[in-house]
This record gives sequence, C-alpha cells and structure tokens, in this order.
Amino acid sequence: KDKTFWRKVLWSDETKIELFGHNAQQYVWRRKGEAFNPKNTMPTVKHGGGNIMLWGCFAANGTGALQRVNGIMKKEDYLHILQHNLKSSARRLGLGRSWVFQQDNDPKHTSKVVKEWLNQARIRVLEWPSQSPDLNPIENMWTVLKKQVHVRKPSNLTELHQFCQEEWSKIQPEACQKLVDGYQKRLIEVKMAKGHVTKY
Repeated sequence: KDKTFWRKVLWSDETKIELFGHNAQQYVWRRKGEAFNPKNTMPTVKHGGGNIMLWGCFAANGTGALQRVNGIMKKEDYLHILQHNLKSSARRLGLGRSWVFQQDNDPKHTSKVVKEWLNQARIRVLEWPSQSPDLNPIENMWTVLKKQVHVRKPSNLTELHQFCQEEWSKIQPEACQKLVDGYQKRLIEVKMAKGHVTKY
C-alpha cells in the first residue's frame, strides 16, 4: 500500500497516563551491580497518585478526539466512545469518504456489538495482526503526549486530564503526517525484526 492509503487511516488506541510520570521515560546512570540501589529505583506514591485511561485517534492531518475512560473500559464504553468520536474526528480531519479505521484486536474492540455498529455505520476497518503495538504509529504519539504533560507537573487527576487535552491539541499536523508517511518503512522494519523490539 502507498502513502495515499495510509493517509486515509484513522489510527486509534488506549493508553494509561500516570499522575507522577512513571510512564515518562526516566534514565539513571549507575554502576554495574547497583540496579536496585534505592537511589536508582523510582519511589512509589502511596497516597495521592493514580492515573487516567485515555482513548485517542489521529490521522496524517492531525489529532482527532481524546476521550477519558472512567474506570475499567467495557465493550459498551468502547462502543459509546466510537459512536461519539469516530465520524466527527474523520470529518474534522478531512479524511473524505474512503477513510479506514484502525483498532487493535482487544476483545472489546472485536466484540459483536462493536462489529455490528461498525457495519451499520459503514465504517471500513483495517485488518490488524494480534499483539502488534510496534505497528501502531499512535504509540509514538502517546510518548510525545506523556513527555509534554510530565514537563507541566500536574498536581491532581483533573489537571492531568486537562493538560493531556491541551497537549494533544498542540501536536502539529506536520508531526502526524511525518509519522504516517514513514509507515511503510516501519512495516518493513517490524517485519525484518520478526517480533523483536524495534526502534519504534
């Protein structure tokens, strides 16, 4: 498939964002054998920590909706998110009529109720191999989002959600397009790595 096809894809996924930035990458210089020295391990927060779960989507033209998920997401919650965000995001991003929706094979995503709605709504779904996070360019978007939010040091979950929304909307369309246009290369690298970790 060529760039024109990938530019018509609306990519989606969920991610968890920690209040105190445990999923912002942290690097510690240490001597051999000191991996578990207390100064080299991250403290856990017993009180006042927590996280939020988000569902988001994007395309080559920019970011789409970013929706907070309350509690553990069930198939009904996922369906509700799609019903309220999918077509509006595709419209806002100017994907035209022949756009394709990408989701992974999480059981919630492939449940009967979701499949039926996608069929009725005439939304084409991209075939997706199971357990392939390396293939989804939205993973790069989550990394960018987490770093930007972490820098702003949110002090509670409400602020964390607010900063996520603000930083998501600040991601430039050029960055999205670059990511999507490099997708063919990504596919080849993942195929060559045959399941080993790639630089993505």
